[in-house]
Amino acid sequence: MEQRRSKRFDVKLPVKLLRNGLRSIAGVGETMNLSSSGVLFASDIKIDIGEPIEFVITLTPSGGVDLHCLGKVMRLDPAARNGSEPDKPFEVAATVERYEFIRPRS
Repeated sequence: MEQRRSKRFDVKLPVKLLRNGLRSIAGVGETMNLSSSGVLFASDIKIDIGEPIEFVITLTPSGGVDLHCLGKVMRLDPAARNGSEPDKPFEVAATVERYEFIRPRS
């Protein structure tokens, strides 16, 4: 039985990791699925469970609209991709508690 609060959408979008708690991090990833309250993404960095996280999801291919998010890491698993993306060895599940749309300044 499905217990999630929000419908999840299978989307592959670039993610930039900015912070884990008080620690600045510079990581990249790709979303696997996304909802209004959470995200699952593949990451090149091992991130601490339970810590606040700050990340940016690029919504358009040209980089015209980004989604700046604050949330909390809920789960960290080894990637289950059978080696298809060895540069992103972790799957991170995080809440999306606050977000704002960012557009480039013209």
